[in-house]
Amino acid sequence: MKFLAFLLVLILIAAGLVGFFVYVPYGPGTETFVDIAPGTGTVGIADQLQREGIIRSKYAFEAVKEWKQGSLKAGEYRFDHAVPLTEVYARLVKGDVYTRTVVIPEGFNIFDIAQAIQAAGLGADSGGAQGFLKAETFHVELIRQWNPTASSLEGYLFPDTYKFGRHATALQMLTVMVKRFGQMAERLGMTGTDVAREVTMASLVEREVRVDAERPEVASVFENRLAAGMPLQTDPAVVYASMLRGTWTGVIHQSELHSDSPYNTYAHSGLPPGPICNPGVAALKAAIKPAQTNYLYFVADANGASKFASTLEEHNQNVAAYRTASK
Repeated sequence: MKFLAFLLVLILIAAGLVGFFVYVPYGPGTETFVDIAPGTGTVGIADQLQREGIIRSKYAFEAVKEWKQGSLKAGEYRFDHAVPLTEVYARLVKGDVYTRTVVIPEGFNIFDIAQAIQAAGLGADSGGAQGFLKAETFHVELIRQWNPTASSLEGYLFPDTYKFGRHATALQMLTVMVKRFGQMAERLGMTGTDVAREVTMASLVEREVRVDAERPEVASVFENRLAAGMPLQTDPAVVYASMLRGTWTGVIHQSELHSDSPYNTYAHSGLPPGPICNPGVAALKAAIKPAQTNYLYFVADANGASKFASTLEEHNQNVAAYRTASK
């Protein structure tokens, strides 16, 4: 009887220790990051977690691994309060790594995206915004299948909400954005040699109008002007030329309307040499399938919508009406 009682006591002690190490919350009281390298085994992970103060016992973690099984995922994890060891283990099995969110709206150009990346606390390992800009002109191989002669990834960094680890490189982020463009391009049926032209046209449409329903008509204006040999005369392309030169001040000056930049659609006929921003779905659809119209002009009205015209006389009347309403 004494032996059974002693054995029972041992069992109770062991159960208590297991409960203490496995289920009683433990961990840091302040924000702590643990970066688990790819290929790290269970023993190495357990040792790292104990060393960083995330778990009480590496041996208890290894025991839970044998008990619960599951593949532990590499990556950076964020801990900021005490939790049971089982919760730590579950997060590593799930791959609940720490990420930062960056939102890329439709119409953002490479300069906007670079600033958004930096503002989100990303890209520091690649040189911040400037490093991102350098990478996007260097890694044009990412879009070779759509544009073999591209000198920039502009137009192919699809607008979306992205989540990246703090140490994601510029190349890794660019690759994800281009991959997202590829998925959308496939969904929209964009293939062959027309893709580069469609993306460039879509970027102009994106920057010229904010009303989705008007985008096909704006695309038709551009197509009609191209067919007639008329310059596109789109201000956003002139602005983009100034951004590339680093001279943009927020206002278009007369000198910029006469610049020799190939993006100056007042001085040069045809499409600019590449996209001026990263268009969204509505603009891409409009570029792929413009409306069938005889419009050659458009201008915003007092409510922000567009007034379209087929003749210069009608256009001038629309411009005069806009100026009167704006006074």
